[in-house]
Amino acid sequence: MSGLTVNSVPAAKRVEYMRKTNEALYRQSGPCPFAAFGSIIVNHTSDEVVCEGANFRTGDPTIHGEISAINACTAKFTEQGMTPTEIYAAWGYLSIYTNAESCPMCASAIRWAGFKEYVYGTTIQHNYNVGWGVMTLSSYDVFQQSRQLPGYQTSMIGQILTNETDPLFSWQYNASAPCPNECFRVPSATRGGTTCSNVTVSRRDYDAL
Repeated sequence: MSGLTVNSVPAAKRVEYMRKTNEALYRQSGPCPFAAFGSIIVNHTSDEVVCEGANFRTGDPTIHGEISAINACTAKFTEQGMTPTEIYAAWGYLSIYTNAESCPMCASAIRWAGFKEYVYGTTIQHNYNVGWGVMTLSSYDVFQQSRQLPGYQTSMIGQILTNETDPLFSWQYNASAPCPNECFRVPSATRGGTTCSNVTVSRRDYDAL
């Protein structure tokens, strides 16, 4: 969609907000988290990020970046005194950005919410190709099966800023892939082999692994 304006939002603004999606990930999870999935919810009318989220290891397998961002906004809107009905209606005026194409669970949540727009970076196919265990049902297929849902029809805009999002997901299962964001390879104490980190491992710690 290079150069295209969609819903009165120019392509350059999409790139800006996808970059902000990555920045939100770094704030929450550091510069090179293994699960590098970040999301933000944007109000393009006021040109601002409303909420952000990332994959958090809480033990709850549903807390992906998109769900985390939706939960953050729900809590924020509730604190602002909005009723459940008002919160539900608000999604139709907001856009959700995620640096990787949503899994079927999150894509379904996006459609159930009725977001105005869903914007993603790296594709499911890319992540499958580089070794991620993923459900290969695309967001397009999920959306095709949700056309009968009432309310807003969510616009889907994909593969934004992939030159910056793809590297975030390319190193986890490929030891020869470069680390993103000036991180570097260190031994992994939990997965074996190496992982990417921005923390130097001492020789003593290295030998202890």
